[in-house]
Amino acid sequence: MTKEALRKIYRAKRNELSESEFLQMSRQLSDRFFLAIDLSFIKVVHVYLPIESKKEPNTWLIVERIRREFSHIRLSIPRVKGEVMENIFFEGLHQLEKNRWGILEPKRGVPTPSEKIDLAVVPLLAFDKQGHRVGYGKGFYDRFLKECRPDCQKVGLSMFDPENQSIETNEHDVLLSLCITPTKEYKF
Repeated sequence: MTKEALRKIYRAKRNELSESEFLQMSRQLSDRFFLAIDLSFIKVVHVYLPIESKKEPNTWLIVERIRREFSHIRLSIPRVKGEVMENIFFEGLHQLEKNRWGILEPKRGVPTPSEKIDLAVVPLLAFDKQGHRVGYGKGFYDRFLKECRPDCQKVGLSMFDPENQSIETNEHDVLLSLCITPTKEYKF
């Protein structure tokens, strides 16, 4: 199945979720994230901020818990500048504003060098059992992940189980290390 067809299917599946299903699944994803990943030696975590209108998993649950319980970790969040995604250390809500797509991003802050990132939480619409992901099609995350160290953990969060068939790929695609669903983790 093509990536475009999968985008359409999984956008529709997300839209069909009731508010209570969405909230429960986001909480399960967050809980499972902290069970699946040992954050003891992680120094910098990149995490996307959710697009609420697209019912992306609520990563604020992860951000808030890391800030509360893992003071040794610095958080980095994305900002789109032209065709490039920059990473900025997260200082607090005062730093954020909505961009042209309605996504919260830092209006200012200290840039995060990609090679300093130990773990990247990446958005996706679908994934397969080999670790390929389908994003929104702009390539921001694939370009960013290629700049990260090879040992950087690349973690996807998905509301749904993997596709049984392999997703089409190209030379720009970067594999996930792990994908977390509300009920299971998939390691690649």
